[in-house]
Amino acid sequence: MRPAGVLLAVCSLVLVVTRGPSQDFCSQILDSGVRPGCPKTIETNDPDVLRAARHSAERFNNCSNDAFLFKESHVSRALVQIVKGLKFMLDMDISRTTCKKLGHASLDNCSFQTNHTLQWTFSCYSEVWVVPWLQSVEVSVLRCH
Repeated sequence: MRPAGVLLAVCSLVLVVTRGPSQDFCSQILDSGVRPGCPKTIETNDPDVLRAARHSAERFNNCSNDAFLFKESHVSRALVQIVKGLKFMLDMDISRTTCKKLGHASLDNCSFQTNHTLQWTFSCYSEVWVVPWLQSVEVSVLRCH
């Protein structure tokens, strides 16, 4: 069951058992700190979020046959969930850079295209699973349009 579905089920159970909503029961669950399995909003400029966004852009580049590299240009929403590591869920934009795909090892030195005809941005949803003790990072979902 999805986390939102679990929350709905718990709130529904409270309504049935108590014959009405308890004082801010559901909002207390939503406003609590990070709990295992419960996604929590995290700042979009958090260093871990930015690293996850970079991994997503690198995955995009590995799947793309574009002549130029893309990199993350904006993270509009970020969630983190504790699940045998950290799962980051990101709504983000990736944009074409001036760096050609061949010959560039790092996106850090790549600036975004300024030539109007070469500018290109994709809106993406990405899920990145980080397991620090295994030094593992996996982009499990990447949907761009």
